[in-house]
Amino acid sequence: MEDSAAARQHEDEEADDSLGFPLSRMIFEGPAGELQNTANSQPAIMTVSIAAWRVSRMARRNMPVASDGANGTLTAHSLGPQVITALVAAGVLGFPDAVRLVRRRGELMNQASMSRPGTMAAILGLDEFALGQVCAETGVELANINTDNQIVISGSRMAVAQAVDLATARGARKSVPLPVSGAFHSSLMVEAEAGLSAELDSLTLHEPRMPIIANCDCRSLNSSQEIPDELVNGLCRCVQWKDSVVAMVDSGITRFVEFGAGGVLAGLIKRIDREVEVSAVADPDSIRKLALATD
Repeated sequence: MEDSAAARQHEDEEADDSLGFPLSRMIFEGPAGELQNTANSQPAIMTVSIAAWRVSRMARRNMPVASDGANGTLTAHSLGPQVITALVAAGVLGFPDAVRLVRRRGELMNQASMSRPGTMAAILGLDEFALGQVCAETGVELANINTDNQIVISGSRMAVAQAVDLATARGARKSVPLPVSGAFHSSLMVEAEAGLSAELDSLTLHEPRMPIIANCDCRSLNSSQEIPDELVNGLCRCVQWKDSVVAMVDSGITRFVEFGAGGVLAGLIKRIDREVEVSAVADPDSIRKLALATD
């Protein structure tokens, strides 16, 4: 795994050079408060995810039992660091442009958050219809539909607190405040749209080498012309993660690999469909296991 370690170091250095500050040191050393700032967390997530993806591809090419992983379908949870990571994997953007784009996206969202502060919370044990009624009564919005019984809400701090109390009263099993700096995937982010659109206009987007499933409406993005609107509109729209996974399974996909730290998405996918094969790649051992896997 020495070559893999060198590749990871190269990724960190490329991110640092592209951004003009030591992001890699922040990833490894913190402080945690700085990483929670969305202008830092977004490029950090993308850097770790792309490093895992590239190191995994390198390992697979070095083992004759596995393909190089060039074919497949990509998706991402949320339309920020994750989907821009997918754009890099699909060849739409180079890593330097992508990490600068995701940093700028985070800055714009930070600015929107200062103008219209808010927060997010995960609600467990209440279905979409029931939680939708809570949203209508409190003024919050559905932000992420992760599974049938794990849904994230977004809005002003007061409205989210009211929604959490009301959801609990109506049978929610648990609520979890999210450590975020704003009400992402809600209308409170509308001020960020113009700036992100201008940033995208300055970039050259190449045609994707493989399809990317947009998780706001579950359609396949097959052209570079579709991507800017998807990224801009996604600032304020709900992430339909459950339906994205279902759409991929319905199209015949039976194997999912999550690249990046945590393995949270792998767990969500398994809860959505227990029949599919799911793995998470985040460390040398998981990379080795994936490299040895056969179709």
